[in-house]
Amino acid sequence: MTNITLQHPKVVVIGAGSLFFGRQSIWQMVHSEYLNNGTLAFVDTDETRLNKMVALAKMVAAASGVALTVEGSTDRRDILPGADFVVLSFAEDTVKYRGIDCAVSEKYGIRMCSGDTIGPGGIFRAMRELPEIMACARDIEALCPEAWVINYINPSAVHGIALSRYAPKLKSFALCDGHHMPGKKINYAWRAGLVAEPNDYSADIDSRFDLRIAGVNHFTWMLRAEYDGVNVMPHIAASLKQAAETETAGGDTGAKAKHNDAISYQLYEIYGSVPTCTPHTKEYLRFWQGLGHTPDEIPPLSIWETEARYLRHEAMWQQVDDFLSGKLPIATYMDTFGPDHATDIIESMVGGLGKKYYINTHNQGAVSNMNDDAFLELLCEVSLDGVKPLPVGDMPRGLRGMQELVLDTHELTAEAVVEGSREKLRRAMLTDPLVNSIADADRIIEELLELERDIIPASWYEMEGAHS
Repeated sequence: MTNITLQHPKVVVIGAGSLFFGRQSIWQMVHSEYLNNGTLAFVDTDETRLNKMVALAKMVAAASGVALTVEGSTDRRDILPGADFVVLSFAEDTVKYRGIDCAVSEKYGIRMCSGDTIGPGGIFRAMRELPEIMACARDIEALCPEAWVINYINPSAVHGIALSRYAPKLKSFALCDGHHMPGKKINYAWRAGLVAEPNDYSADIDSRFDLRIAGVNHFTWMLRAEYDGVNVMPHIAASLKQAAETETAGGDTGAKAKHNDAISYQLYEIYGSVPTCTPHTKEYLRFWQGLGHTPDEIPPLSIWETEARYLRHEAMWQQVDDFLSGKLPIATYMDTFGPDHATDIIESMVGGLGKKYYINTHNQGAVSNMNDDAFLELLCEVSLDGVKPLPVGDMPRGLRGMQELVLDTHELTAEAVVEGSREKLRRAMLTDPLVNSIADADRIIEELLELERDIIPASWYEMEGAHS
């Protein structure tokens, strides 16, 4: 890859009110010498929230003494011209609708602790989000066709597949924040006993520690962990087992946080590989759906907690308000937050830094026994020239079969939404690994279509009673 760089990058964030990304993007754009002489442009349909984020970004830039230009608009077409990067990070009333998805699914014996990627929750989140993603793609094609498009919206793989297939002229990839480097590798080096404390990690240890992770987003597995050629995966698994003995939710009592170390170790015992995104991976498997007995004390999955997430969002907005009002000194902002995965990658691309990151993209031979077009989360070299996955090796039997089933579900979901096909929507639901009944699948589809009529495109209701 050549060392192409940008002098004054323009980064557009569509969904400025996404608090899990917007605040960190401000930090990175201000912090980075490669980005802070460029433009951070926010787009959000909620004008009140948009104005807060624009004001906050301007205050942080001024307090830090950088020349970052900050823009904002409720109309993305006003902002997109001249963009070098467009980050998609929006979700309309996602807490509400994920709650509906999970409650309806639970009626039919499907337990989702997150409900945003697999199961009926993943399929219906794509029903809500993907039409707008494709509308964004059409505007990007028209107004800034050379921009890199980074999808940060779950189900990340579904949306990444759709962008690559239905907007193939755009340069796009998809992200999730679970494998942010180098933190992910540092954590496993610590679990393997290679360092006494995470801050002891060094370039020498990094070069000697061969860690390989791959899989569909949220369903990734450690396929190799060697230090100087010696397998240290058993040590990582032993660390998880030890942690499971005294496991707590770590201050986060949410469904995604429960029993992850115990589940990780149990899956390692079964498959010989450590799951690397267990808060989500446990939802992809039938083992904790409550359909049969388990040999230990791990109970069936807890269900996504809507009200707790509302409270969490309220606290985040209160923090923004406190910075804006001066209750929290703006000078402390840069000590409060840290790097974000998307803008971290953008910094490396802009500066030609040559860092490696986990990115959702086409396999291109990285996992040697899966198709080249399989859309996987892989460690990649990334530059303004493109994204190049690094070799991983084979996906073990058992894991590979489950990966293919998830990929088929995701691809069918993308096709169903973009084509507006009831037939493929039903096929996706009945391919999904959590669905066990044709009749239940049909009831879930009809109930969710009715309960979410106010947000799902009207075209789905114009063909009620018909099949594509």
